Amino acid sequence: MKIQICALIFLCQTYAESLYRNGTKPNIVMVMSDAFDGRLTFDPGSKVVQLPYVNYLRELGSTFLNAYTNSPICCPSRAAMWSGRFVHLTQSWNNYKCLDANATTWMDLLEANGYLTKSMGKLDYTSGSHSVSNRVEAWTRDVQFLLRQEGRPVAQLVGNMSTVRIMRKDWENTDMAAQWIHQRAAAPHQPFALYLGLNLPHPYETESLGPNAGGSTFLTSPYWLTKVSSELISLPKWLPISAMHPVDYYSTSTKNCSGDFTEEEIKSIRAFYYAMCAEADAMLGQVVSALRETGLLDNTVVIFTADHGELAMEHRQFYKMSMFEGSSHVPLLVMGPGLTSGLQVNELVSLVDLYPTVLDIAGISVEGILSGHTLIPLLSKARTFSKKQRPDWVLSEYHGCNVNASTYMLRSGQWKYIAYADGLTVPPQLFDITRDKEELHNVALKRLDVQANLDKLLRSIVDYPKVSAAVHLYNKKSFGAWQYSLGRNYSQVIANLRWHVDWQKDALANERAIDNWLTDFL
Repeated sequence: MKIQICALIFLCQTYAESLYRNGTKPNIVMVMSDAFDGRLTFDPGSKVVQLPYVNYLRELGSTFLNAYTNSPICCPSRAAMWSGRFVHLTQSWNNYKCLDANATTWMDLLEANGYLTKSMGKLDYTSGSHSVSNRVEAWTRDVQFLLRQEGRPVAQLVGNMSTVRIMRKDWENTDMAAQWIHQRAAAPHQPFALYLGLNLPHPYETESLGPNAGGSTFLTSPYWLTKVSSELISLPKWLPISAMHPVDYYSTSTKNCSGDFTEEEIKSIRAFYYAMCAEADAMLGQVVSALRETGLLDNTVVIFTADHGELAMEHRQFYKMSMFEGSSHVPLLVMGPGLTSGLQVNELVSLVDLYPTVLDIAGISVEGILSGHTLIPLLSKARTFSKKQRPDWVLSEYHGCNVNASTYMLRSGQWKYIAYADGLTVPPQLFDITRDKEELHNVALKRLDVQANLDKLLRSIVDYPKVSAAVHLYNKKSFGAWQYSLGRNYSQVIANLRWHVDWQKDALANERAIDNWLTDFL
């Protein structure tokens, strides 16, 4: 073990020396999109949509084939990335409850060690954001009712062949990022770190559903649709509703996907989603082009990733909030000086690994206990050293809305193990990812030996029954405080959240269900 650790230290030192040979530390640029399916960044998924700048990073850098989010929803996922710690350690339970505003991130450490830093666009890792509906739905997920919380997913075409800039806010932030890079070229002696957070390809709010509407509209223009190979769009297979896992059935129902969809509707949603990915790729391209135009690219490490994926009607769902591949598999491409070109990395990695990796790139020592592990040994041109220091598993967990039980996913080898709640009241799922890429065959009961081994490993990483109990208590306390704060307005407010259509069919029964849920706490 001492030999392996020494080898790792030597490797990182060798990498640092290769980066600093011109006397300066490398610049670091991270572009993080929202809801980008990682399977689109390598074959065969990459064939369905033209992503020239993702391909540019793939050819000149390294592509991770098995990169995962640590929580398939916006804020908790980003909290893990910025802190380098699993969400149960930071108690980032939902989009409302994440990191404290004064939490130390890797960007803070870069600034403290001489980097000029700038963050633009979507950050979304601190507590207090997102809609009231979103947090109330998360708090009440254990209540015995089943209400649609989202609009039905739809595809919407706008503009014409000359309509390129659709997500205007993202383009404005991308323009500012490119301008900032050009300004840095005038003072090249101080290394810089730039973070650009995109909202695309996250679906747009469905405006016709009112001010509380969620994002259920896949919106693009004819220009971006030309980037999609329609003949390669697959029609996902669905299990019969009667055969769905109970948690997946809850998700399908609350996401408003339990009704009938035509093949044309499903393929349109998928095509429009891919087109939105193409628009996000163009934003990545503008950042890369700015680095190239200013001569900064040769001394800049570029990282492209996402907070989570998008199901795009796989498993009869859209959005994220699921451990299925479309939702949990994220893109991760890294390009820069001293790093291998054209490399495809098979090792399992996750977003918490970016914290120690960025610090390694900058030559900064990691202090404190992190959940992640540096990716440098997998990326460096000197790849002759042992990679045994990093675990051969990744962990993802979910505690938010649209899922009625805390969920824990462990990827290890060919297996994906998904445990729920206390490990007893909700049956687990087990998929052989190599043989069952569509994740339609839960073999938990057929492979009890594998299930037992993976559950033991999972419990050695996180005491998940204890965490689930803590989340359950947090939900009740938070909802009770919110309910009390509304006073007499409670009934009116709760009846007009995103679930208002179903809620108002029997408002009194729904209020009673919440009262019964709160009984053992109040």
